[in-house]
Amino acid sequence: MNVELARFNMIEQQIRPWEVLDQSVLSLLSAVRREDFVPPSHRAMAFVDMQVPLLDAEPQGPCMLEPKVEARLLQELQVQHHEKVLEIGTGSGFMAALLAHRTMQVFTLEMRPELVAAARQNLRRGGLANVTVIEAGGAAGLPAEAPFDVILLSGSVAEVPRALLEQLKIGGRLAAIVGELPIMCARLYTRVGAEAWSDIDLFDTVAPRLAGFEEPSHFRF
Repeated sequence: MNVELARFNMIEQQIRPWEVLDQSVLSLLSAVRREDFVPPSHRAMAFVDMQVPLLDAEPQGPCMLEPKVEARLLQELQVQHHEKVLEIGTGSGFMAALLAHRTMQVFTLEMRPELVAAARQNLRRGGLANVTVIEAGGAAGLPAEAPFDVILLSGSVAEVPRALLEQLKIGGRLAAIVGELPIMCARLYTRVGAEAWSDIDLFDTVAPRLAGFEEPSHFRF
């Protein structure tokens, strides 16, 4: 496989048509080697327009999101170099790597020990010293390091817990994929006051659930 051609085609044929036009984001996706964050058994899928499973034993489990979804979320968050970021759902560490190149400090939470170990190795190999990978669930956020300028949920939830929204600075942004199958929505929240948040729906998509978040009751008589 011609890796650089595959990367170019990913950007030009998948990402740019998805309204990702921020040149700094496109340049970053050219520079950060996505293939280094894909499990060896799925390396051929590194630039394909689909979710990439991260655990061979769980093909429907944790995954890397489609490149266009990752890129669009990164663009919409408008991360700045002076900001502090919390990511929930580290996975292989690829999104944390992208965030680390654009911001001052990244904390990223992951429940699965095997993914924690892999992400730390991937990020270390990439020379990224401003990322801290923590083995923990994400529903409660990381109060000890709050408030954050940016919070990203790299997976889906039924709804965003208020505890996470309260860990944003005023003016801070949180992006998450919210809802239930068959259609979910990527949503951007902004804290606009001490007790006030605005939100906007960005695009429809689907993503695997993040573990540890509450699900709505479907009780029927």
